[in-house]
Amino acid sequence: MKITKIKTFIHQPHWTLLFVKIETDEGISGWGEATTQGQEKDVEASIHNLAEYLIGKDPRQIELHWSTMFRNSYWRPTFIVTSAMSGLEMAMWDILGKSLGAPVYQLLGGPCRERIKIYRNGWWFPAKTLDDYVELARKEVESGAKALKWDPFWGCDVFATRDEISRIIENIRRVREAVGDDIELMLDGHARLSPNSAIQFARAVEEFNPAWYEEPIPTDASIEDLAMVASSTTIPVVVGERIPTRWCFRDVFERRAAAIINPDLAHAGGILETKKIADMAHAYYVGVTPHNAGGPVLNAASLHLDASISNFVINEFFPFDLPYWDEILQEAFPAVEDEFIELPTKPGLGVEINEKALERTKKPYVYHDLSGFWAAPQQPST
Repeated sequence: MKITKIKTFIHQPHWTLLFVKIETDEGISGWGEATTQGQEKDVEASIHNLAEYLIGKDPRQIELHWSTMFRNSYWRPTFIVTSAMSGLEMAMWDILGKSLGAPVYQLLGGPCRERIKIYRNGWWFPAKTLDDYVELARKEVESGAKALKWDPFWGCDVFATRDEISRIIENIRRVREAVGDDIELMLDGHARLSPNSAIQFARAVEEFNPAWYEEPIPTDASIEDLAMVASSTTIPVVVGERIPTRWCFRDVFERRAAAIINPDLAHAGGILETKKIADMAHAYYVGVTPHNAGGPVLNAASLHLDASISNFVINEFFPFDLPYWDEILQEAFPAVEDEFIELPTKPGLGVEINEKALERTKKPYVYHDLSGFWAAPQQPST
């Protein structure tokens, strides 16, 4: 079997998704995803650059191709290259599974579980006021949610004011009161606060029993700072969505800087590389909850990883994405039942993109501006 063609598709239902399709001379094709929240054009160019190496190769030699592409990148590890490799690697696993008539998780050692526990994210996006957060959280629980993640720091930056911190604490207090003690609440800091502010904040909200505190400090802070934050609170610290490859995770484990990691299969290096990261984490008794803010291919790949690792914790999921996926999938994504997703049973990743539907729903590319996450610096008056 030889790779004959590699295609890419930028799709924008509401945020930008990047799909990759690998075609072969035996008529078997595979789908991958390299969604990056804003860097799709760069990653797309890297995919086509790597295609120069892959065309004519056997896609089933995944370890060989991954190692070769990584070594040949020279300037490693770079987020753009590892994201491109991730999308291509997923597509190769899809092809391998289809060629053998087996779901990918069977090829990774078999499933450790038959269904995947999820938490809901994105429910808070429409919120404009504190009352909005409370009402939206209550509605999610009324609809069956058992675990909710959100970013209560919206608009704050590294050096948050005392009033901003008080507002964030009040947000968490009121959401906890609204949903009760039985609902898991995950806090996502999106790497905002300084180390000292992150420690002060974490200690202030421990009484509300958060399930975790994700990305508490800037991603370019030192590993010593992250370890200091992790050791200063009883709330489990989560990091990893912006960390590629096992080599970049090594210090997180050795410095005991996180209790749980959330590598993103579309950034970290793909399915097998993320499994290697998860296996490293297990040696330090660190749990794994994949970052999963992408499209249906990334979500499917995450399910296969979740099934195949014993230190899996919970899977991220955006329920409001499902109608957008229905527009482009050959068959509906596996249904969510009682806050679990059943494992795909079809060969490969178990999801198939309708290429014609991608073309039919195509929109002009729009840069995904993330500046709203942080407070804009004040402009001097003229």
